[in-house]
Amino acid sequence: MTVRPILKFPNPGLRLSAARVDAFDADLRELATDLLETMQAAKGIGITAPHIGVLKQVSVIRLSETDPVKTYVNPQVSWASDELQAYKEGSVSMQDVLDEIERPARVRVTYQDLTGAEQVEEADSLLAVCLQHEIDQLNGIFWLDKLSRLRRERVIKRYEKVRRLTQTVG
Repeated sequence: MTVRPILKFPNPGLRLSAARVDAFDADLRELATDLLETMQAAKGIGITAPHIGVLKQVSVIRLSETDPVKTYVNPQVSWASDELQAYKEGSVSMQDVLDEIERPARVRVTYQDLTGAEQVEEADSLLAVCLQHEIDQLNGIFWLDKLSRLRRERVIKRYEKVRRLTQTVG
C-alpha cells in the first residue's frame, strides 16, 4: 500500500472523465487502500482515483478520524433535493485554498462497494457535499467549475500565491 503522488491544479488530467469499474478484484482493493493512504497524507476528507492519475470511477471518503472509511465505486447521484446548502470546498489537488459552493442539501447516491454489490445511500450535510464534489471530479468537473469566473480567478490567484510561498519556504 502506497501514498501516491497527487495531480496538482492545473493538470489537465483533473478534467478527464473516469471509466466505469468492471473488475472487482485485488487491484481495485489495492487502489482503494492507496487512495485512503494518499488522502490521509494530504489531510483530505475525500479523494478520487483521477486525483492520482488513475481514470477509474473510485472515490474514498472519510469525514473525520472517528468516521468509517467509505469507498464508492461507479457512484452516481440518483436524486438531489431542491433545498441548497453552502459549504467551503477545496481539493487535495489545490491545497490551502477554499471557497463557498452551493449544492443540493440532500442527495441519494447509487454505487457499488468493493465486492461489486449495488448500494444506495442517502446523505445530507458535509457527506452530501463531499459525495457531490467527488462524483463531479469523477466526471471531469473540477470544483472551480462551480464558481463564477471572478471567484474562480480569485481562488486561482490565492492558490498561486500559496504555492509561491510554500516553494520559497520548502
